Amino acid sequence: MTLPSHSSLCLSAEQSELRDTVRAFLARLPDAPWSRFAGELGVAGLAVPEEYGGAGCGPAETAVVCEELGRALSAHPYLQTAVLAVEAITATGDPAVMARLLPDLAGGSLTATVLLPDDAGLTLEGDLLTGTARAVLPGELVLALVGGTLVEAVPSSRVPLPTLDQTRPLVALAFDAVPVVRLGGGAPERVRDAGVAALAAEQVGGAAACLEAAVSHARQRHQFGRAIGSFQAVKHKLADMLLLVESARSAALAAARAPAPELPVLAAVAGSYCTEAYLGAAAENIQLHGGTGITWEHPAHRYFKRATCDAWLFGPPQAHRARLASAAGL
Repeated sequence: MTLPSHSSLCLSAEQSELRDTVRAFLARLPDAPWSRFAGELGVAGLAVPEEYGGAGCGPAETAVVCEELGRALSAHPYLQTAVLAVEAITATGDPAVMARLLPDLAGGSLTATVLLPDDAGLTLEGDLLTGTARAVLPGELVLALVGGTLVEAVPSSRVPLPTLDQTRPLVALAFDAVPVVRLGGGAPERVRDAGVAALAAEQVGGAAACLEAAVSHARQRHQFGRAIGSFQAVKHKLADMLLLVESARSAALAAARAPAPELPVLAAVAGSYCTEAYLGAAAENIQLHGGTGITWEHPAHRYFKRATCDAWLFGPPQAHRARLASAAGL
């Protein structure tokens, strides 16, 4: 079932069509490979300029896709490929670099990841990269922001990691004095803010799915001859979940549509609020399902695991609030 929300009112006709198309594809082919998802729908290149094979859209459109991926708990490497890598490459402003890398990313034939300064203790000496990046998003093309420079490097080793959230793989990448290709000046804060905003949209999608599941269960589950959704205590819980989800969606939409000067603050707001909203909605969904909610067969635990791991992907809510305090001069 689909609950009414203000999101449809906030989307253009094209964005609504994009949302519906992505949702239908994920429902019909949840296990489709990345090349088919990215190539058939053309969503990997939404933020890629048209001259490099993309659609020339922006964060508002990628946020629409991210929300649907979060709603479906998809394992597609969209966040690291279509958001972080595209943002990092575009930020170099080098036409030759963009012409070499962006078409393959836009077409879905290449996945990528970006190692941010906080992700690893990497050092760049001359053109040699050394260090280990632990628990990072996987990608075929590895880019690293080191010392204000974006570089391309082939890791010495890639080790898949066991994770609490099995729907989002993580790897450890080691670099043993490997040669790099310097791509140009980096913009680590800009790339991180873009990632935080996109992740916030994912978190909204997951939280909305939890709300939908909880409402559906409350309508179908009966006790004492009545649907449990008719009990006042359950109504209050569902109303609180609705407030969390819709407020989180407002924060995520604001970050996705923020002008560049306002993005750091609005991304921090979205990162803080959406993280806690997803954790709260996922926990309440388990609670409202009762004993069923804690079984391995029910998907409720998967959303809680995704929400828990997402809370540390770009830093916990406290880190985002610290950035807000710094921006406010506190």
